[in-house]
Amino acid sequence: MREFIVEADGGSRGNPGPAGYGSVVIDAATGETLAERAEYIGVATNNVAEYRGLVAGLEAARDLDASARVRVRMDSKLVVEQMSGRWKIKHPDMKPLAARAARILPASQVTYEWMPRERNKHADRLANEAMDAGKRGEAWSPSASTAELNARATRSTAPEPPGPPGDATAGAAKARAALKETRGEALSKGREELRAQPTTDGSRATATGVPHVPREGRGELRDQPAADGSRATATGGSPSPGGEAGEGAAGPGDAGRAGKAGDDQRAARNVAATPTTTPAAGWSAPPDMGAPATFVLLRHGETPLTPQKRFSGSGGSDPSLSDVGREQAERVAAALAARGTIQAIVASPLARTRETAGAVAARLGLDVAVEDGLRETDFGAWEGLTFGEVRERHPEDLNAWLASPEAEPTGGGESFAATAHRMAATRDKLIAAHAGRTVLLVTHVTPIKTLVRLALGAPPESLFRMELSAASLSAVAYYGDGNASVRLFNDTSHLR
Repeated sequence: MREFIVEADGGSRGNPGPAGYGSVVIDAATGETLAERAEYIGVATNNVAEYRGLVAGLEAARDLDASARVRVRMDSKLVVEQMSGRWKIKHPDMKPLAARAARILPASQVTYEWMPRERNKHADRLANEAMDAGKRGEAWSPSASTAELNARATRSTAPEPPGPPGDATAGAAKARAALKETRGEALSKGREELRAQPTTDGSRATATGVPHVPREGRGELRDQPAADGSRATATGGSPSPGGEAGEGAAGPGDAGRAGKAGDDQRAARNVAATPTTTPAAGWSAPPDMGAPATFVLLRHGETPLTPQKRFSGSGGSDPSLSDVGREQAERVAAALAARGTIQAIVASPLARTRETAGAVAARLGLDVAVEDGLRETDFGAWEGLTFGEVRERHPEDLNAWLASPEAEPTGGGESFAATAHRMAATRDKLIAAHAGRTVLLVTHVTPIKTLVRLALGAPPESLFRMELSAASLSAVAYYGDGNASVRLFNDTSHLR
């Protein structure tokens, strides 16, 4: 039985925006390109374009040999997991496309695996050619070289004239060996890049600013983003109170800064990782440790209190998102949807987090679970006040609070020590419930800083030295041996 490799991709310049797909069919034994397909499909999302690319690739493989085994390789975690049956398909635009793809060939003949984007260059190039052609008002057409490839594919299905004894067998064996060696080098290179990750301290954001994951939650930590977001810094002037401290008197970044998103949302899927068929061992973890539970920590978008730097905890007015905050939530939702890495969403019960989580959930087709343990610290009588106003009205209480994690805000608020105890219990509960998965936790400044502090083994005063912008992302991976790794993206330049 023949075996084909189908590599497919799709993209949208705007997400949704002008979109196209590309697919290539490769002979698995020889590495020969047998067919190419590409098309401009008008305005669509990345995911729709990726599914259209999958459909075109499978149809091309079927046309070559309907009895062949087909290995589909894509850099879309979403499509791979959904077509493999591991993730539910809830989005109405995805369901008919997935059903169409499933009908092209018997399920027993098709397998799916994820690969990093840099190894999907052929299909990616075809998708971009199709989008470029659409921009010119033209239909994509294969180049002369592509036409020759297709002609060769047709000829390859006809019986070969006999050659010297053993030539065909030896040639095929040599081609398979060369292909295996090439794949082995790529896999080895990917593993070396993973092992090197813990020594990197420049978390630079991708074009969308949001860090696509290989399997079971490792990718959020493996990404090498393109704009520096690793900023656990000491702040000058008044220390950051750490609570919804972006909204209370915090460091300069806590007001929530935003900038333009790149048109190419797909750049957010640029990850060096092993295929999904490789057992997940975690970031620099021994293979027998298993995949970590990875918590992608999303601070909610801005509220009216955020730019005013007012304390806004769980005991205050429970504000909703502002217009800016809703825009931030939609942009981070689009970026996370393009990545396709999140497997579950858990949110704090407060309005601003549930609204932010709802925007992401709508894009990903997931439900939102509410976890009370993720709520913000209760700042007591300080709720709604600025840092300066608290210093004027309650100077002794504020000095005590800054000096000791055991001190409570005026009026019986929650101490940082109590918050840490609550967050440790919540962390352990969520790790047990989501072992080996990538989970988005939509929460607040103090819970996120506390999870990061506990993972690093940093002292309580480190809360005042962390900067956390509105709608920013961080991630912590928890391994089977009790250790954890932290990635601070914390950059919102992509959110406007």
